[in-house]
Amino acid sequence: MRNERLRFSAIVLLCFGLTGLQAQESVSATGGNASGSGGYMSYSVGQVAFQTHTGKNVSMAEGVQQPYEIFVITAIEETNGITLSISAYPNPVSDYLILSIDEFEIADSYYQLYDVYGKLLQNKKITGNQTIIRMNDLSSSIYFLRVAITRNGTSQEVKTFKIIKK
Repeated sequence: MRNERLRFSAIVLLCFGLTGLQAQESVSATGGNASGSGGYMSYSVGQVAFQTHTGKNVSMAEGVQQPYEIFVITAIEETNGITLSISAYPNPVSDYLILSIDEFEIADSYYQLYDVYGKLLQNKKITGNQTIIRMNDLSSSIYFLRVAITRNGTSQEVKTFKIIKK
């Protein structure tokens, strides 16, 4: 009788315990199944953020696998009709980045290299149509290269590049 009561209690506790368990759950942006010679796998990509927390200087969205992308679109309004060709290569970069400027007056122009946190790492004057920027001493990360000119004592941004350092 005692064993039956113990067995019944264990079954009741097990049933109630299992009903309260929850597995990980997410609302994914996309996903699927993949199979190959090594086996079978289900995967998900992205998760829709359902709650955002903001503070004085920070904003955080709950979720998994959220991309971190910054797009900067800049232009000088007075340059209508001017052909401007500025490029930075190779991107991703390993050791040296080449900043190439064609069909643009380089007098009073300079570049600034920032890390992903906005810290200024380099601030140098552009002296020729091709400028070599040393990046071999920097760690693998994302950097921003800002090209600007000084006109009438004020700085005007020409273009900003997102640079990936391998």
